[in-house]
Parts: sequence; structure tokens; C-alpha cells
Amino acid sequence: MEKKVYFISADLEGVTDVTDWCEVDKGGDGYEAARVQMTREVAAACEAIIEAGHEVVVRDGHETARNIIHDMLPYGVRLMRGWACHPGSMMAGISDKYAGALYIGYHSPAGSDESPLAHTMNVHKLMKLEINGRLASEFTLNSLYAAEKGVPSIFISGDAGICRRASEEIPGIVTMPTKECRGTSTFNLHPKEAADRIKAAVAEAINKPIAMREIPEKLEMLVQLKKHEIARASLANPAVRRISEDTVAYTAKSPAEANVIFGYILG
Repeated sequence: MEKKVYFISADLEGVTDVTDWCEVDKGGDGYEAARVQMTREVAAACEAIIEAGHEVVVRDGHETARNIIHDMLPYGVRLMRGWACHPGSMMAGISDKYAGALYIGYHSPAGSDESPLAHTMNVHKLMKLEINGRLASEFTLNSLYAAEKGVPSIFISGDAGICRRASEEIPGIVTMPTKECRGTSTFNLHPKEAADRIKAAVAEAINKPIAMREIPEKLEMLVQLKKHEIARASLANPAVRRISEDTVAYTAKSPAEANVIFGYILG
């Protein structure tokens, strides 16, 4: 059997039970319990990969990028912590050596009503992001970047909204919803059940052929911001054009270029 290496990008807002912003902010009420469950769900995915005879690298992609408790992951798992000042952001480190990309704890995008924690990259600055006329999530950005690096996106867990959107963007991707959301409430799987289901779903994903995501020839990015000052400041980049007081746009030829300019706009 060929030994493969898989890449996991992990976030926190899509983890089961996580419902309020205080639970995802370091030092906030409920944060410690949330990071334990984040680690438990990542560990479940790692177990499925390792038990199948493969290797796995985990990218902590939430806020400080120092949330996952490494000692709770299976022996041999490599963990990337901290930010790398890299256009890949939550996908920094991914390359064509990986057989597949998996996403744990992901969440619905800014501009949607599918999670009380819906946002895209920066909850304080961004109202919504559209790519080629369609609402885009962090999964959208990250799976496009993975495809640019030659890596198929094969699995995602998180709220039901992001799982549905991922299935629309990549037909055949294996999904595992940890919760459903209504307004500011969440209906959650039991923490251990969520981990068990993730493990089973990942075992399915690594044995299922899933097509590479197609990358459009150009990416038309529309960025609506929460403050007009941010939109105005972003015009210092010659690639950015103004649409309205709070909205700017730009055209990118690749996911990496799209990420670099998007990061410039959000500061």
C-alpha cells in the first residue's frame, strides 16, 4: 500500500457546541472547553488517517493559530502553530506532496444567516466576500488555494451551512455537520459523537475518489467592508477599485494573488 500524507486545516467556530464569540476568543468564557473539543475533532480525523497507514500534518488556523493541544493528538502528528506571513494563511505549508486537504471546525461565511458565528477571515472588518458573483467562505478561499497547489479537498466538518455550501462547490466532497444553527442558537451533536462521526467520515473520504476543484481563469473579487475608512485605505493598492463607499473590487489571476490582495484590504 502506498503511504500518503494528508493536510488538515482546523478552525474553531464550526466545532460542536461552540455558539458564542466568547468561546472562540482566548481567555473568554468557554474557550478552554472549545479548544479541547477542537482538538478532539482534529484527533479523530488524524486517527482515521493514521489507522489507514498514512501520515498527517495539521494546520491550526484559528485566531492565534495556537489553540490545538498537541499532546491530545495521536503520536506522530505534526502540528503547525502560529502564522507564517504566507499567502496560504490557513493553508500555509500545503504543497503537491499532500494526497488531500481536510477541513475541521469550519463555519458559514459572512453575509449568510447559517451560524451565529458566520464570518470570513475578519469578523470586525468584513461584511461579505463574493467571488465571481457568489458568496464566498474561508473554505472557498482555502479549497481554491489547495487546488492551485495540486491538492484535492476531500472532507469538511463544521456547521450544516458550510457543509451544504462545500457540497455545492465540490460535488462528492465528504461532509460531516456537527451542528445546525438557528439565529443565535445551535443544535449540537454530543462532543464524543461528533468525534466518532468525523473519524468514520474521514475514513470514507480518504478511500473515495474526489475530483480536483476547478479554478476559474480569473477571480472577480467583490469585498464589502464594515467601515468606509477601510475601503478608502485599500485603494492605495493599484489593483483595487472602488464600487461604493464601503465596497471595493479587484480581479485576480490565481487564488494566491486573490489571497494576497484580500489580506492587504483587511490589513
